[in-house]
Amino acid sequence: MTDLLSRPALDDRTRDAGERVAYDLPPTGLPPVMWNAPKDPRWKRRIAGGAAILALIAGGGGGGAFLAGHYLIDGGTPASAAAATITETGDLAPIVAKVQPSVVTVLVDSARSSSLGSGVALSADGLILTNNHVVAADGTVSVRLSTGQTVPARVIATDATHDLALVQATGLSGLTPVTFATDDSVAVGDTVLAFGAPLGLEGTVTSGIVSALDRSVDTGGEKLTGLLQTDAAINQGNSGGALVDTSGRVVGINVAIATSGESTGSVGLGFAIPADTVTAVVAQLQTQAQAR
Repeated sequence: MTDLLSRPALDDRTRDAGERVAYDLPPTGLPPVMWNAPKDPRWKRRIAGGAAILALIAGGGGGGAFLAGHYLIDGGTPASAAAATITETGDLAPIVAKVQPSVVTVLVDSARSSSLGSGVALSADGLILTNNHVVAADGTVSVRLSTGQTVPARVIATDATHDLALVQATGLSGLTPVTFATDDSVAVGDTVLAFGAPLGLEGTVTSGIVSALDRSVDTGGEKLTGLLQTDAAINQGNSGGALVDTSGRVVGINVAIATSGESTGSVGLGFAIPADTVTAVVAQLQTQAQAR
């Protein structure tokens, strides 16, 4: 499975889970965005000796990571909610217990392929925020909670420019919505935790710091700006998951990673859409959804 930064809607070239499209280097000199990740020797030559920006949705096609996403959901005890605020030198377990119930896995299944990404709860009744590229492909959408429960869902609003989307899960109540920080509360060097389902391994948490602010990633057609950079390990499947501070507040939504050489895994260069951008876009998307 592959987690990819596909903000634009998939076209005929990218609907096949076995095809990857590489964009040319943007004028800024940033590395190209890569779409789906087959084992294509042409792709290896394309990025050999350099870097690539990968979006973070995990795409299907029978990979072992996708199976892991289905069979490891009972491999641990669901975390209970906690209200503790911790210091950067304190134990991270309480903040994981606080945030984990608010993080979900978003699955898209079609006759041709399956993919997954991550998401966060915005309301008790199942309003979920994820990346637009996670749900851009045609298919049946569902949401799996940290408890392992899977419910049907539908996409209700999207913003391809900022790579965000709202998904409404059905038949849910009592979810714990996330709390968002503000951009002025984030500084380089702050401890952060990344939540999501990298390579289909749901319930995964990694830690690191905010490495830089105001990064831009150019896809060749659109540009994400003002991104947070982190060295917390983020991999394919983390798209739409939460990057949180040590108070359990969401400081960003995971969206992309940079890799080097032939690697498609984390090299400590991850990117997240900052909280102020997220909350502004969510407000617009909710208005858009209500107008329908």
